[in-house]
Amino acid sequence: MPKRDLKYIFVVGGVMSGVGKGITSASIGKILQARGFSVAALKIDPYVNVDAGTMNPTEHGEVFVLDDGMECDQDMGNYERFLDRDLTRANYMTTGSIYLEVIRRERNLEYGGKSVSVVPYIPLEVIARINRAARLAAADVVLVEVGGTVGEYENILFLEAIRILRLKRPKDVLVALVSSIPALGAGGTELKTKPTQHAVRNLNGVGLQPDLIFGRAPVPLDAKRKEKLSLMCGVAEEDVISAPNVESIYDVPLNFEKEKLSDRVIAKLGLRSRRHDLKEWRALSRVVHSARKEVRIGVVGKYFDSGDFMLADSYISVLEALKHAAHSWKRKPVIEWINSEEFERDPHALKSLLSYDGIVIPGGFGSRGVEGKIAAIRYCRERRIPYFGLCYGMQLAVIEFSRHVAGLRRANTTEIDQKTPHPVIDIMPEQKKNLAAKDYGATMRLGAYPASLREGTIAFNAYREPLISERHRHRYEVNPDYIKKLGEHGMVFSGFSPDRRLMEIVELPRNKHPFFLGTQFHPELKSRPLRPHPLFKAFVGAAIKRKK
Repeated sequence: MPKRDLKYIFVVGGVMSGVGKGITSASIGKILQARGFSVAALKIDPYVNVDAGTMNPTEHGEVFVLDDGMECDQDMGNYERFLDRDLTRANYMTTGSIYLEVIRRERNLEYGGKSVSVVPYIPLEVIARINRAARLAAADVVLVEVGGTVGEYENILFLEAIRILRLKRPKDVLVALVSSIPALGAGGTELKTKPTQHAVRNLNGVGLQPDLIFGRAPVPLDAKRKEKLSLMCGVAEEDVISAPNVESIYDVPLNFEKEKLSDRVIAKLGLRSRRHDLKEWRALSRVVHSARKEVRIGVVGKYFDSGDFMLADSYISVLEALKHAAHSWKRKPVIEWINSEEFERDPHALKSLLSYDGIVIPGGFGSRGVEGKIAAIRYCRERRIPYFGLCYGMQLAVIEFSRHVAGLRRANTTEIDQKTPHPVIDIMPEQKKNLAAKDYGATMRLGAYPASLREGTIAFNAYREPLISERHRHRYEVNPDYIKKLGEHGMVFSGFSPDRRLMEIVELPRNKHPFFLGTQFHPELKSRPLRPHPLFKAFVGAAIKRKK
């Protein structure tokens, strides 16, 4: 059972998706944390997918991986970054996972022979999972973001769970609606509240009334709009919170506090007022806005000239990690996308890389644009441009080095060429057995794994500790049969599994290159705004030195 005084905050969306519920939820959690409360954050996704691992990142956004291997929605990354705490699979659920559990329990006769209907058993399972996550986190407040928008049938059972919980604990449940306030008219300054009014009526239709309304708009809400929303939606004017567009997402908690949001939440939930400390967050905001000197980072990948609006969401953790590192050096990050296929069409285009202070190749899958990435890696290696490869970016660095330094001309990964004479990147033998049996999930290395670091290397100097733990999401590894040969030609394996079977970090010595490093894991997943990841900080530091 949860704490008797546990409080619940549910964040739902109105009008349209992508309106910013995740950042709003993370920001509410941050300001409550700053008031001294322990906060558990959860995300409910209204998909039949059991987890986010099978979702296309260009449609749904980045797949964020937790320490325990859970593949989940990108908003879980926002929660971890804002709250600076590691979450678990208990903090994430989908429609598919809920139904799967209820069916499992029914098959095991755990319902005692009852007729298991969708209502109330699905909503009750949702409530049980929320309480379990709150208990594991020893939380004072549990914050739950419900995916989708009110009025859709996909999330109606989750809204029903809120209704049931509010019926049982009316003083302990707060409902926040994040709704788009479009700007029309000349200059786009005339804010329209009608869509939000309809969203509130949809919410009323399932038996819920919002306690707070967050008005997402290009500009701050004026007094007239707040008055109208108050009158038409049945909330006090001070409970209409302005949520305008901002330069940095890390401004959002500070903007909310200007509207005294934490005071409103504490009063509504009957919490005892505690300290108020956003000192470090305000200092971060000052750096973000005051930094004038730039550091230019190019991110090389495929599809990067398509104008795909989901591109940033597909690599959101990489982008945020670069920003965290740049801000720690008091620099303004300028991050640009570079299409690797352009280098395949026109090798002379590689000269454009000289205009950047550093180059990143993030994780990915497939063969498209790969030769262009390998050409970019070679260009960075030979011209001493700081290079940072993440997962696939590390594997391609091994391939490039094998071909052009170690003399293995046709070296490749078996993901692309199963007949390559030099499979420097391959699936480990035990994984091949699972792949042959079509047990595809067992071929992925997911979640946190330990790695030992070699002293005197870039990696060791960045971490300043001999043993680390980082998150993985990949299927292919550096082939152990080639480690000795690559080492003889100058490649340094500076990070490896404790049993030395799996290579985790590759780099070149500092006397050969200022910063040339790749990781098999995804360091971006553990970077925080107030605690930048050490490898990202070292990479940006090297990029700044090159600029000088």
